[in-house]
Amino acid sequence: MSHPSPGTVLVLGLTGAIGLGIASTLASRGWSIRALTRRPPGNCPVLPFPVEWRHGDALDSNAVAAAAEGVALIIHGVNPPSYQRWREDGLPMLANTIAAAEKASATILFPANVYVFSEASPQLVDERTPRQPTTRKGKVRLEMEQMLEEAATRRGVRVIALRAGDFFGPGVTNSWFAQALAKGGRSAKVVRTLSPAGIGHAWAYLPDLAETFARLVDRRAELPAFTLLPFGGHADRTGRMMAEAVQRGLGQPARTVRPFPWVILWLGAPFVAFFREALEMTWLWKTTLLLDNTALRRLIGEEPHTPLDEAVKAALAPTA
Repeated sequence: MSHPSPGTVLVLGLTGAIGLGIASTLASRGWSIRALTRRPPGNCPVLPFPVEWRHGDALDSNAVAAAAEGVALIIHGVNPPSYQRWREDGLPMLANTIAAAEKASATILFPANVYVFSEASPQLVDERTPRQPTTRKGKVRLEMEQMLEEAATRRGVRVIALRAGDFFGPGVTNSWFAQALAKGGRSAKVVRTLSPAGIGHAWAYLPDLAETFARLVDRRAELPAFTLLPFGGHADRTGRMMAEAVQRGLGQPARTVRPFPWVILWLGAPFVAFFREALEMTWLWKTTLLLDNTALRRLIGEEPHTPLDEAVKAALAPTA
């Protein structure tokens, strides 16, 4: 016997890893999925769940508002392309999402990150830690969080946000894990360490993060209008745990492990925009920054947590 759908979700960024990850988990719970895309009709990917595709751009406020009609949730999983134009494109896209959510009385699901902190932040941050970014992208991300908080406080828009570390997982190709630590996945010839020994780093296995969003959605009626909680994820406390897990996942513990050649970014920065943008965030690999999920666990119990070796094996698997 089929059960009625709990509602419709609008996904901005369904073709990206975070949007797809959260949408997949909600679809498995019976939610109907709608997505806004710039791709022409007939050129949308075939996914393992039904999708109602709407043509439009997240920078077009009218297109976002029209796509959001009748939805209960909006996943804001869209980012400026090529790691650039955060202020020029990132802020307007979020403003469009907020306006559409207000009109539709929908809850926004927002993946927050750790850019809002700095080298002066404590090694373990929680929801009360002051946000004092020193980088351009960090300041924009802080503005985005403040926009969401203001929308919840003054406009009645409900927001569920999770602050997580670096993503990794099946299909997450645009990440430090896939592009640097284990470039080539199962075919990787070299495993790279990104941090000096003893420097801790926060990682977020995407299926666990998506499941956590879904559990908060299940309890959204009990949450404050603005909910922003740290997601603990996998804490690499030694700077070597992730590389060692990759070695085990490849089945060849003797596989060469070398430090990531950061000099490549410095040399290429004058010519490659992504390198220039990435250099701004290298402090995250020089300073221990981990996430305290105590408040999250008080709400949902134990955080969804796939064992590290299992998660790494899934992340190394080739994409379909």
